[in-house]
Amino acid sequence: MFMSNPNLIVKKCESPSMLLRTGFDMPATLASRFISALRSMAYRRMNGVAITGSGFDVLLSPARRSATQMTQRGFTLIEIMVVVVIMGILAALVVPKLMGRTDDARIIAAKQDVATIMQGLKLYRLDNQRYPTTEQGLQALITKPISGPDANGWKTGGYLDKLPKDPWGGPYQYLSPGIKGEIDVFSLGADGQVGGVGNDADIGSWEL
Repeated sequence: MFMSNPNLIVKKCESPSMLLRTGFDMPATLASRFISALRSMAYRRMNGVAITGSGFDVLLSPARRSATQMTQRGFTLIEIMVVVVIMGILAALVVPKLMGRTDDARIIAAKQDVATIMQGLKLYRLDNQRYPTTEQGLQALITKPISGPDANGWKTGGYLDKLPKDPWGGPYQYLSPGIKGEIDVFSLGADGQVGGVGNDADIGSWEL
């Protein structure tokens, strides 16, 4: 009867003294806490909140309540530590793979840039009957050369909007005549040095 309808006992026991008169033999302080607990349970039931043991927290002394709260906080810290450890394990597994994907993406981007530059150089040759010299460089695709072989057919507006940097932040290299082809356009790779292997290897027009 008490558990199914806590409002009934709360209504009958509106004060500690009345609770004592109803036959419950307990000190007034404990009776007051008991009534508070019943009111909390009644409120939860009326509002559709599940009743848990926390409704009787008011029956505990302040010291007991403090100890209980500290224990609950302790479990929360343990849970946080477990989450942090799991995240660390996942990072150790995933980050190397992501780094590998990043390197692959840079190599692909460098090849695309080289292809774009080569297309501009071919248009330059079409208009001027020759490629820019090594000294004129790739800048000849942006502004009309003022030295070296004449570029009388140079197209107003140029052949590229701007000269891109390679994915590692270095300039693209240009040789005319080239070593591996009629002309060479290439990136020095991650190390910024000629040659190399893996991510440090040169990425050039001869690979297209």
